[in-house]
Amino acid sequence: MKLEVLEKDCYYHIYNKGINGAPIFENDENKIFFLKQLSKYLLGKISIFGYCLMDNHFHLIIRLNEDEKIVKQAFSNFFNSYAKAFNKQTERTGSLFEKHFKRIRLKGDDYLKQLILYVHLNPKHHLDLKFHDYKYSSYQAFISNKETKIEKEEVLKLFGGIENFVFCHNQKNDFLTEKHTFE
Repeated sequence: MKLEVLEKDCYYHIYNKGINGAPIFENDENKIFFLKQLSKYLLGKISIFGYCLMDNHFHLIIRLNEDEKIVKQAFSNFFNSYAKAFNKQTERTGSLFEKHFKRIRLKGDDYLKQLILYVHLNPKHHLDLKFHDYKYSSYQAFISNKETKIEKEEVLKLFGGIENFVFCHNQKNDFLTEKHTFE
């Protein structure tokens, strides 16, 4: 599979999973550490528009603020630092993630909005959890008054405000619930 070229000022869906579907997070501390390392290595080089950390995979919605070479190296350093710490903590060796992180360039605001919904509803889709209570997604950052590193204002503007942001998430959740009920 040919990997998408990363271009400055473009939006991307970045995702990966554990090798052979194995967990990449075993506890809350792993997820907290992952987010800290993400900030340490990439904040400023990218802007974050959404994320969700599941036990065996993650999703990031980003915009590049630097050139590809700088961002790819920062991602490499980030993933390596996390994998080394995880391997040490769990007394394992070898690769943690699938070979290369996947990336899809987003084309248009509608795609970006739909992806934000998809990423935030991942806990519902994979674990049948209430997405609005899930601690390791960026959804809470958008609806709270707390300071955040997420591009909150830009995303809420994209949705036409916080009320519509919440409404769209609830509509999509209801649709998934109905679809799941009839399967």
